Amino acid sequence: MSLPAVVASPLIDAILRPVRGHMAFESCVEQLGSAIQLGIFEPGSKLPPERILAEKLEVSRATLREAISALRSAGLVSTTRGRGGGTVVGLVENARLPDQARNADRQEEIADVLIFRRVIEPGACYSAASSALTDAARSRLTDSLADTEKATAPADYRQADARLHLTIAALCGSGELTKSSSLIQNKVHQFLAEIPFLQMNITNSNQQHRKIVRAILDGEADTARFVMEEHCDGTAALLKGLLK
Repeated sequence: MSLPAVVASPLIDAILRPVRGHMAFESCVEQLGSAIQLGIFEPGSKLPPERILAEKLEVSRATLREAISALRSAGLVSTTRGRGGGTVVGLVENARLPDQARNADRQEEIADVLIFRRVIEPGACYSAASSALTDAARSRLTDSLADTEKATAPADYRQADARLHLTIAALCGSGELTKSSSLIQNKVHQFLAEIPFLQMNITNSNQQHRKIVRAILDGEADTARFVMEEHCDGTAALLKGLLK
């Protein structure tokens, strides 16, 4: 489909693409957030109407509203209701779009960590699922999962999440792998602390955690690796879309 003339642009048409169904929310946040930070949607301009964005991204309007809410929480947009209202870019009090040079360095740092993570963590899941786990190791894994399920405060959840990922790495029996996973979790923890705590993302993450742990316990190495790859991709999408 084509955007109406008022918002039509080759760049907009190129950057807003149909998203993947299993991580629709995160992909919406990434595409819209990136378009804002790259200046494709300029400060003071309005985002296209919900109906057009939802059709362009091939998502439900409910999912799109959740993504716009995440952008609003991050200070990238503001929303007004009523006649003449809409979602406006870069006009939130105390918010500003980042300096382009600084933003380029920042995005390079984030991309570097996320690439490293996507190699290390799915591999750790594959190795853990391929290992003969003791009863004590299996208990540590299920206990770590339970900690994420019961954590409600943002800081508590993110710490529990990091412990679960470190527990998976530790199951592999490699000190170097555990060290690398610790480095990754520290960096990702710092990045996540800079973005809003988004309940839809937490719900998606918890579902993926359960699938990963189940696959490791059942010895399904390919499944464990695949779901962790999806999990890493979801986090990467949010960080790319929201970090300034």
